[in-house]
Amino acid sequence: MASSEERRIQVLRAIVADYVANQEPVGSKAIVDRHNLGVSSATVRNDMAVLEEDGYITQPHTSAGRIPTDKGYRLFVDRLADIKPLSAAERRAITNFLDGAIDLDDVLRRSVRLLAQLTRQVAIVQYPTMSSATVRHLELVPITPARLMLVVITNAGRVDQRAIDLGDVITEDNAARIRDSLNSALAGRRMTDAASRVAELPDQAPSDLRDAFTRVCTVLVEHLVDHPEERLVLGGTANLTRNVADFPGSLRQVLEALEEQVVVLKLIAAARNPGAITVRIGEENEDEQMRSTSVVSIGYGRDDMLLGGMGVVGPTRMDYPGTIAAVRAVANYVGQIVSGG
Repeated sequence: MASSEERRIQVLRAIVADYVANQEPVGSKAIVDRHNLGVSSATVRNDMAVLEEDGYITQPHTSAGRIPTDKGYRLFVDRLADIKPLSAAERRAITNFLDGAIDLDDVLRRSVRLLAQLTRQVAIVQYPTMSSATVRHLELVPITPARLMLVVITNAGRVDQRAIDLGDVITEDNAARIRDSLNSALAGRRMTDAASRVAELPDQAPSDLRDAFTRVCTVLVEHLVDHPEERLVLGGTANLTRNVADFPGSLRQVLEALEEQVVVLKLIAAARNPGAITVRIGEENEDEQMRSTSVVSIGYGRDDMLLGGMGVVGPTRMDYPGTIAAVRAVANYVGQIVSGG
């Protein structure tokens, strides 16, 4: 890259850094005073003129200052060579906070609270998806002599329950026999593969258990193939109200969009691999209501096993390096905890 091009990138970085910090248009003199670029104000003004002509910065009003555009933020993010990792103290704080969780629900609630505090944005965490999960254990709990509670526990710690009306009484010993047969056939299988295996089981059941076995398997198949809309946890919505001016359209429409689960799921749907960060800025967001925001999202899990997604939503005037570092660190710890690593 030619030196003049690299210098313009440095000027853009300076404008982004100062505008994120101060929410004020940035002028050439401020850049020279605050950033050691080794060039004159005149040179910086020339570079700013080129950046403006190319659509990376814009002049919001008649002052001499400039602010980044969505295109400018995108170039800034794409040129982030290194993301400064969190300090040892910050990492210990994350570990201590998340290690105190008592179950999956608590892990995700703590994660959202922590991510919202670290980034001062809206935090989103998706529950582990059913399609990527495997069956860890099945339990059949007698409620009455003719009614059982089916409990399905996945490798990600997700627990789902379904009631089963048997139409006839069953002993606890026979319920245990059915449970053991199901665990023997299904434990360790992916949820998506388990449904076809369950359909075969009633034909293999002992004749004295076949009716009860069939009823249990029917409910279990329905559970395995019925993947309702994934559950989400949101936190820190009030953070968006700190600077209403960051949302030139309407903050209300952003808040309304965040109430719609489908919209929020789309925001983190780009996550495909654990640890892969996606940043969508302004107009890059599919939903029109969210085009005054930026979304930093990531998949969490372990190795190549994607369990779910998480991320933050905030204004385009965002501390991208700090936000990316925080999202990545929290996702790393959540992935380890949820996958049992």
